[in-house]
Amino acid sequence: MSEEEYTQDENVEVISGNTLARPNEVLPGLIHLLPVSARPFFPGQAVPLLMEQEHWDATMEEVANSTHMLLGVVLSSSESAESATPQSFKQIGTVCRVHRIQRSEGRLQVLVECLQRFRIKKVIRGEAPFTASVEYLPEPASDSKEIKPYAVAIINTIKELLPLNPLYAEELRMFLDRFGPDDPSHLTDFAASLTTSDKFQLQGVLETVELLPRMEKVLELLHRELEVVKAQASIRKTVEERMEKQQRDFLLREQLKAIQQELGIEKDDRTAELDKFKERLEKLTLSEQAQARVDEEMGKLAVLEPGSPEYSVTRNYLDWITLLPWGIDSEDKLDLQFARKTLDKDHYGLEDVKERILEFLALGIMKGQIAGSIILLVGPPGVGKTSIGHSIAEALGRKFYRFSVGGIRDEAEIKGHRRTYIGAMPGKFIQAMKDAGTENPVIMLDEIDKIGASYHGDPASALLEVLDPEQNSDFLDHYLDLRFDLSKVLFICTANQLDTIPRPLLDRMETISLSGYIASEKLQIARKYLVPRQLDRAGLKRRDIKLNSPVLRAIIEGYARDAGVRRLEKQIGKIVRKAVVKILEGAKKPIDITLDNLKDYLGGPLFKDERNLSGAGVVTGLAWTAMGGATLNIEAVATHEFNRGFKLTGQLGDVMRESAEIAYGYIVSHAEEFKVDQSFFQKAFIHLHVPAGATPKDGPSAGITMASALLSLARNKPVRNIAMTGELTLTGQVFPVGGIREKVIAARRAGIRELILPEDNRSDYEEVPDHIQKGLKVHFASVYEDVVPLLFR
Repeated sequence: MSEEEYTQDENVEVISGNTLARPNEVLPGLIHLLPVSARPFFPGQAVPLLMEQEHWDATMEEVANSTHMLLGVVLSSSESAESATPQSFKQIGTVCRVHRIQRSEGRLQVLVECLQRFRIKKVIRGEAPFTASVEYLPEPASDSKEIKPYAVAIINTIKELLPLNPLYAEELRMFLDRFGPDDPSHLTDFAASLTTSDKFQLQGVLETVELLPRMEKVLELLHRELEVVKAQASIRKTVEERMEKQQRDFLLREQLKAIQQELGIEKDDRTAELDKFKERLEKLTLSEQAQARVDEEMGKLAVLEPGSPEYSVTRNYLDWITLLPWGIDSEDKLDLQFARKTLDKDHYGLEDVKERILEFLALGIMKGQIAGSIILLVGPPGVGKTSIGHSIAEALGRKFYRFSVGGIRDEAEIKGHRRTYIGAMPGKFIQAMKDAGTENPVIMLDEIDKIGASYHGDPASALLEVLDPEQNSDFLDHYLDLRFDLSKVLFICTANQLDTIPRPLLDRMETISLSGYIASEKLQIARKYLVPRQLDRAGLKRRDIKLNSPVLRAIIEGYARDAGVRRLEKQIGKIVRKAVVKILEGAKKPIDITLDNLKDYLGGPLFKDERNLSGAGVVTGLAWTAMGGATLNIEAVATHEFNRGFKLTGQLGDVMRESAEIAYGYIVSHAEEFKVDQSFFQKAFIHLHVPAGATPKDGPSAGITMASALLSLARNKPVRNIAMTGELTLTGQVFPVGGIREKVIAARRAGIRELILPEDNRSDYEEVPDHIQKGLKVHFASVYEDVVPLLFR
């Protein structure tokens, strides 16, 4: 190759000098080094290099100005050639002759011819341009008899690679132009350069100077490459076949569709959609407004292109309208006896609740149509509010749909989004009607007391239109923008408390209170419902576990004392799970659960017996909580006589603080009337405390209890074992309070059999079931003077 073989222009620098390695050429012992980070070079290759001009221009200038134009290319373990240091250099590299240097756009394009292996003896210059003292490693002799079989094996493996990748054929042609197949050393290096092995495996081949071990390594790399290439070819073939099949199927389907259209056998997608909507509409009875809108939208769909965005919007809109149950009603089971049996089958106790529900159903049966009322079931968690909704739907033979409105803050969840928004959908009620498939389902709105409000709107106000019998016959959903009749729907709402329900919403509902269960009711529920259900879920029979009434009573008293039965069922389920483990481990049936081993299944009791605090200044009150009724001990002590004062603790809310201030003011102002030494209040600093101080407490029901605690303290006489509730005014009037049934149950649970209630709550007490009243002695007070004679013996 001579200098005349290279063209020259303004961007190309042609280096004059010898362009081929001469035989027996004496190579210099000091050369410049060029680190590379991608992969090493092998002798016999002609390789183009691309490098940063700013970093390597000085190195290439010095090489170009040298007489021999040699450059040592060495692999670096660093991430890039520019960040290489002498410490990252591999010891063995390849000396190359530089043939051409081209500078273009800040890059150097260099063509080098790889000549021979060398080993770095010492790095003379440790920064670019790198310089090193080297020794050269001559090619080994190839006269061994073992060399030829390895060379044949390498050639045969390359032949296997050729059909799988046409690039290998081009590489082989270039190799044969320079060397023959009888040159095993260069053949081995060429075969290694063909593979896609990583740079460290290739460096291992470069560092193996002896020919036979080098050929073994290369043959192993070639076999790995062959496996990879075969796998790639197989994957490519599979993909190509799949794509060809899909293209063929698509073409055939299009041809079939065209033929069917010509013969009138099949319609296009748009016509099929229109026919589907027309078929649905034949079964519906739309209002005039809805029919006019549907005709308009169907006409629009017929002229729109299927690929346009408006087509999908119109299609989805028609899909929703035609899926709604316009004029479709299910037939009600107007049978009061069947309704009574259904409620009794699913629920134990709750007789007053069942009677209220049956009265409501009886009115509808008498009228011939059950509609126009909204039931609100209020009670603590776990008392069966949701399951009662299921039972009402079953008793009427209606479809049941339930969703929770707790935490909803977006008005669009109730009334839908406008169709102009991307991803618009109807509200929850239209979705419920579509899923139910009739105009008169039972829809349950759970947790209506937890509905929220935000900048998105006020969902509680949006519910007013839905739950008002005078308005919901023309309910307007924003997505449909049509009037839909919800007046035939029986709405059942559930809540834990009434305080957080907006008053306009509460006025539209008929409230039925579920106060919770006493221990005897829970025992029957556990025996008849909870235990069989948990055994059935575990795949056990009733005889497999022995769980008698004393144990169930112990579970109720120690582990599930709340108003509902959800916690009780969880505890029974926990026992059943542990029993199943024992059975599978080989324990003998039946598994006997006793009072002695109950702790092994449930741990220590969660509820301790309520401490019966006694002494002067200690009185038991009755309170209502979201979990049901509870007893509330109130303590009053005179801490010192340094100065007069009154202190309250126990995390009391504003209402209870006001009650305490009123009680204190009333007792002090009537001290002489109640036979109390007035000097006591003139000197004493009184501390009134409600235990369980970390628990927030508020509500207008502890007035007479606080007054009684102060009176007991002032007289220094303990109060009898009696519980009370009622609000007190400054003039001594006892005002009524709420939650009477829950409070009576709480007193019964705590073992208190004598109560004081406000006179105005007499009717509420009379509604308490007889089995709860049994054994209780109740006094009614209209003024505080009625309370005082009952406090002391």
